[in-house]
Amino acid sequence: MREIVFDTETTGLNPMGGDRMVEIGCVEIVNRVETGRHFHCYFNPERDMPFEAEAVHGLSSIFLSDKPLFGEKVEELLHFIEDSPLVAHNASFDFGFLNLELERCSRPGVSIHRMVDTLALARSRHPGAKHSLDALCMRFGIDRSHRIKHGALLDAQLLAQVYVELTGGRQIGLGLVADTGAIMVEQAAGPVTVREPRPPRPHAPLAEELERHRAFITKLVNPLWERFLGAG
Repeated sequence: MREIVFDTETTGLNPMGGDRMVEIGCVEIVNRVETGRHFHCYFNPERDMPFEAEAVHGLSSIFLSDKPLFGEKVEELLHFIEDSPLVAHNASFDFGFLNLELERCSRPGVSIHRMVDTLALARSRHPGAKHSLDALCMRFGIDRSHRIKHGALLDAQLLAQVYVELTGGRQIGLGLVADTGAIMVEQAAGPVTVREPRPPRPHAPLAEELERHRAFITKLVNPLWERFLGAG
């Protein structure tokens, strides 16, 4: 199954109050494995960048001033995400900004039914624990040492790994080939080792072993199976 893990950076927390999206990063995963395909873009928000927001992601008004408007890149973005489920951390926040930008371009918003929220997944699996992206990376042993500030593409790449762990990890499936009896070992990333089963080896007891077993049985007092002899 194809899914898109994405993250956004913005000028603030309130899209209805004038805050805008300034960066989006999308990572493609298929059957819970990253394919290497991604979409990443900065946007000119056509407004100033508050100091508090710049402190989080490091994107200044000067840096963004020559970047494209969202409407100039919307076709590329929609082509990349297609109709796949969209995975985000605290997804209602990112969906709110994404859909408002789409509305500004007179494009239909992304259906809430496509939303997968890793924050909700984390709260369900680990109630009472910390659920920030940093905390989840630490829980699952995901290297985040290169995350100095928030960045949409980097955070989407980290979140893709977190999402895999929250949904069961990278499972290996076993399939039996009926005509040869060979065992096929496959991972979501592709086939790996194929092994033929070993031939069966006999393990029959020796005569003296059987005799010792009979002698041991005769020493048992009121064995359970005697209660059922002759039953039926």
